[in-house]
Formats: sequence, structure tokens, C-alpha cells
Amino acid sequence: MGKLLGLYVDHRMTSPATMAQHSAKIKPIAHDLAKSGVLLVATCLRVEVYGEEPAIRNLSPAIFCELPCNRIEGSGPIAQRLAEIASGAHSQILGEAYISDQLAKAIELLDPNLPIFHIARRAVDTGRGSRERQQFIASFNYDQIVRDIIASRFRDGATPNHLYMIGAGMLGRELIRSGVGERFRSTVVVTRNPKNLRKRLRAWTDIEVLLKRPVEVGTVREPYSIVVIATADVNDEYQGILQQALLRLEPRAVVDMSSIPVLTDAAVEKLDYVTMYDEEFLQFIAQNNKQLASKLPRLCSDIEQRLLMAQLP
Repeated sequence: MGKLLGLYVDHRMTSPATMAQHSAKIKPIAHDLAKSGVLLVATCLRVEVYGEEPAIRNLSPAIFCELPCNRIEGSGPIAQRLAEIASGAHSQILGEAYISDQLAKAIELLDPNLPIFHIARRAVDTGRGSRERQQFIASFNYDQIVRDIIASRFRDGATPNHLYMIGAGMLGRELIRSGVGERFRSTVVVTRNPKNLRKRLRAWTDIEVLLKRPVEVGTVREPYSIVVIATADVNDEYQGILQQALLRLEPRAVVDMSSIPVLTDAAVEKLDYVTMYDEEFLQFIAQNNKQLASKLPRLCSDIEQRLLMAQLP
């Protein structure tokens, strides 16, 4: 096995908004990089590449452009870094659970015969195990934050109407399965392709959702409904369609979980609009991170010990 090398930049090395925009540009080349033996970890808060040195050596200008990046060498340090990511130790919301699934999906693109594939898979399993053992679990995960924001909008005792979930990717599905729509008359998933989504939701025998196309939203005002945007797949055309639908709907609030906010400034002025970069959202993150900060050293130590026991090459 050749020398393994990693390069990375994350939200702590630049602003979260800058990181999200850069990650969105890099994600489309994940398959091409995987074919050349490179693991790309591109989430809304990080862009990282790992593989054998010849494959990584010349990637820096193309992947990172003008952003600063750190370098990490050897299977042990790389496994430690990836395991810590999987545990939520490097997330904006410490201890959040979604990152390990994102990392696992990124690994699936690789040839399973590659050394970086085995090291990364071991790292994910180790990070998940250490997270559970050390109880490094976010008290304010994304679903809890959404619940609390929704609750704050109904302190007047009004009865919630519909919960509109725009997007049915991993985050949208997990939010629905967590029960964020329990208070509402129904949960409506807004999708451009109801037929394909209906097939994907067949396994949801315990959860009932309605499906609507974006153009079907907003036929009447719904001041007692809430909209959650949980999709990153928004081009200019779709953004315009969604924006007009929400302006017609006039919901009580729109909670945008997209790494790049969907609505324009003009629309925001007319709606109660909360993004992940607003103070209301950031206060929940700060509260969560304050609770978990003291557990970080024990978590990282546990990961290190488990990886040593695994005797990685």
C-alpha cells in the first residue's frame, strides 16, 4: 500500500456560509474522484479528500481553490480524523447523528479493494461506537431544533394546520420520522416527482404523508401552517417556483435547513424566515455544544484506543 494522504477544510477554517457554497460546487465530481481512488467527503460544512499520495498530490488547486487546507498523512491519523467526523466531534452541532450516514454514503462510491475504503469503513464504525459509549449525543439535534422553533410559533395556543416538508432526501425523511409533524393535521411532502417519491416511501407503513407538487402549494393562505425546507437540490428555476408558492401560502413560519438559503431577500421580508445562520438557530447550537464540550477529550481518546486495538495497516 502506498502512502495515504488527506487534505481538508471545514467550517472552523472559514465561515459556514462560504464552506457550504464551496462544497456545493465540489460535490458533483464525487464519482469521478472515486474512480481515481479518492474519497471525497463533501458536506455543507467540509470538503475533504483522502487516498494514496499520487492520486491526492495534485488535487489541491482544483478542490480547494483559494481556501486554506490542512494536510494529514498516514493511515492512523486519517482514521482518527474520519472517526472523529463520524462521531460528530467536528460538526457544527456537536454529537449530531447525520454526519456518519453522509460519510458512509461517500465511502460506498469507492472500490472496496482500496486501502482507503477499509480504513474509512473502520473509522465510521469506530466513531459511531465511541459516540454511543461516551454518550456524545446532541441534545439539540436538527429535529429537536425544528420542534422548538415550531413550538415557539404557537405559544398563542393556536392549533397547527399542516407541516410542509420541502425535500425528501435523508434530512427530510429523518425529520419526518422523528415526529416533527405530530402536532399538525397532516404532513405534506413537497416534491417535483411524486411518482418516484411514492415508491421510496412504500416502506413507511407507520407514517402517513401527503404528496404535492410545488405548483399545488399555496392555493389558499395557511397562516397556521409551517414550512420546513430540507433540500439542497434547488436550481434557479425551482427556487423561483418555491418562492412564489410560499408567498402565496403565507405560512406562520419557514424554517430553512438548506446549507445555502433558498429564499431571496425580497421574499424574506414578507415571511417569518429562519435559516441555520440566524441567531435563533445558532443559540440552540451553542447550548448543545456547551453541554458536550467537556466530553470531547474522552471521546477522542476512546476513538484513538479503539483504532489502536483494530491494528490498522
